[in-house]
Amino acid sequence: MSAVAADDEETWSAFRKLVNMTPGDLEKWLETDESRSAGQHKDGGESTGHASGRRIVELLRTKRADLTEDDHAHMRKVVGYINRHLAQRPSGDVTDTRWRHSLMNWGHDPLADD
Repeated sequence: MSAVAADDEETWSAFRKLVNMTPGDLEKWLETDESRSAGQHKDGGESTGHASGRRIVELLRTKRADLTEDDHAHMRKVVGYINRHLAQRPSGDVTDTRWRHSLMNWGHDPLADD
């Protein structure tokens, strides 16, 4: 197995472990006001996380054999974001927090792990 193939295998495994929302659940979430208001917005437009969420839905619905290098690059970005954000978990109930909402835009619901 080449180094690229091994890296893609690790990326795939980490992505599938951390993205714990189904494509349907993520699509429904992305339609909510909470989803649209979470994250950093460029020039008043769509947030980076919201745009990523739409891409994640596509990735989840793509056959693994059809994933491109660009797809794997986005999956690595998702894995990195989720891992960094999880390390910043606030104390207390996170049910209705921007922290959780931002993670959910990236396909990870931290309450699903609880």
